[in-house]
Amino acid sequence: MSAYDHVSGGSLKFKGGGSSSSIKKKKKKSKSNHEKMVKAIESASDDHRKVTQTIHKTDAERKFEEKKRERQMERVSKAATKSHKERVAEFNNKLEHLSEHHDLPKVGPG
Repeated sequence: MSAYDHVSGGSLKFKGGGSSSSIKKKKKKSKSNHEKMVKAIESASDDHRKVTQTIHKTDAERKFEEKKRERQMERVSKAATKSHKERVAEFNNKLEHLSEHHDLPKVGPG
C-alpha cells in the first residue's frame, strides 16, 4: 500500500465547483449580421451628410461674443506690452505701499 493511494488524480478544479464545461465561449457573429450592420452604418452616414444644421444666433449673442473677443484682445495686448522687469518693479512697488500688517514676521534667531 502506497502513501498516495487516497490522492485523487486529474487536473485541479476551480473554486465554486464548476467544471471546465461551465466556461462559455462567445458565439461568432454571422457574416450576414455583420453585413446588416455595415449597411445600417452606411445609410446613417448618408443621412448625416444630407442633413446640415445651421446655427442661428441672435443679435445679442453675436454682440456678446464680439465684446468678449475685444476684451480678451485688450488683456492680451496689455500683457504683451510689459516686460518681465516692468512687472517685477510694479509688484515691488505695490508691496512697498502695503501697511506693516502685511509684512512677513521674522521667525527664529538672526
